[in-house]
Amino acid sequence: MDEAGEKVYISFGSNQGDRLGCLGKGLLLLNLHREISISRISSVYETDPVGYLEQPLFYNMVAEARTTLSPQALLSFLLEVERKLGRVRIMKNGPRTLDLDLLLYGDRLIREENLFVPHPRLHERAFVIVPLWELEPTLLLPHLGKSVDEIKNEIGEAGVRRVPLL
Repeated sequence: MDEAGEKVYISFGSNQGDRLGCLGKGLLLLNLHREISISRISSVYETDPVGYLEQPLFYNMVAEARTTLSPQALLSFLLEVERKLGRVRIMKNGPRTLDLDLLLYGDRLIREENLFVPHPRLHERAFVIVPLWELEPTLLLPHLGKSVDEIKNEIGEAGVRRVPLL
């Protein structure tokens, strides 16, 4: 795919099994789709769980991509990739092999039954904001009128540690 389509940001999270392997396999499956092209990826961060705390630490990252898929079709594909990599939804905020969230789809505001873009808790989660900031600190969050840098300065980086891979 060329530079056509919408710029999107997708978060990746894993805290079961081979966390780094799950992130990599998820990234590969997305990039193999003919209507998705990964442009850049953030560093990987080890993060504390949020919500349900009695579970292993997460690995998180964010990818910037271009897609010609509709928002709903992209969401469906993200859910399919999660299932292929063993995701079973037992409890909210529970452990998972892979969690993929559509954070931003261009500058669109989408409020549908099963799809909210920008992600409704994006601005509350350092484990998403820090890797997104690494990619695009001046990016304006359309629903808040604030940049990723402003949000990062507000919520801080507690519980988020960059993983040295090399």
